[in-house]
Amino acid sequence: MVLLPGRSMKRTRIYVPSVGPAAWQQFLAEPEKQWRTGYSAKTLAHCWEHADGLPLEIAAMFPAATELLFAIPEHKVPLLGGNRDSQNDVFALIRHGDQTCAATIEGKVNEPFGPTIGEWLSAPSDGKLARMRHICELLGFDQTPPPNIRYQLLHRTASALIEAKRFKTDEAAMLVHSFSTTKMWFDDFAAFASLFGSKAVPDVSAQIALDNGAKLRLGWATGNPAFLVI
Repeated sequence: MVLLPGRSMKRTRIYVPSVGPAAWQQFLAEPEKQWRTGYSAKTLAHCWEHADGLPLEIAAMFPAATELLFAIPEHKVPLLGGNRDSQNDVFALIRHGDQTCAATIEGKVNEPFGPTIGEWLSAPSDGKLARMRHICELLGFDQTPPPNIRYQLLHRTASALIEAKRFKTDEAAMLVHSFSTTKMWFDDFAAFASLFGSKAVPDVSAQIALDNGAKLRLGWATGNPAFLVI
């Protein structure tokens, strides 16, 4: 590789096509630790690459015929407060019918959703408090959600709304793509959905109209367990 004067080796906003599931590993926060058969990162990569478009269970989250315009693994979305972006397992730009959707996909097998809000704010820094205010503003909450709610679900959803605004899509979506055969941690997702007055049902999405006029789709999609052994 030839470096031009004044240019350094850093990531750019230019993306190249994937050459297969293994190409996803390099973007993980801990590539060697997280890339394991039966765990979400590797399972998700094989599922999405095999689909050559949207996996059927993700397409079923939308009311009309779908088309995957593009997908980016481990997509980082900056959030106010702190110095860590929200790193989404997949960001997908999706067309369904005559609508477009900016979707963040959270892959799961048996891994939990991380700390609750109560745990995350147990030692609140100015940065954390600023981030929580920013997320609440995006989601239309007038106060911090209950301490039992999983923080990860908040910032993944905030990421979808930020990207929907950036790409000027008709709606945002935060979809959990779970390969757990027992729907582990579904109750946490249902508790999060209830904040919007929505009753979560596996494999059925709900569209929510936020007070600021934004449209948000939430859903839990059950993945094919065949990808757990690849």
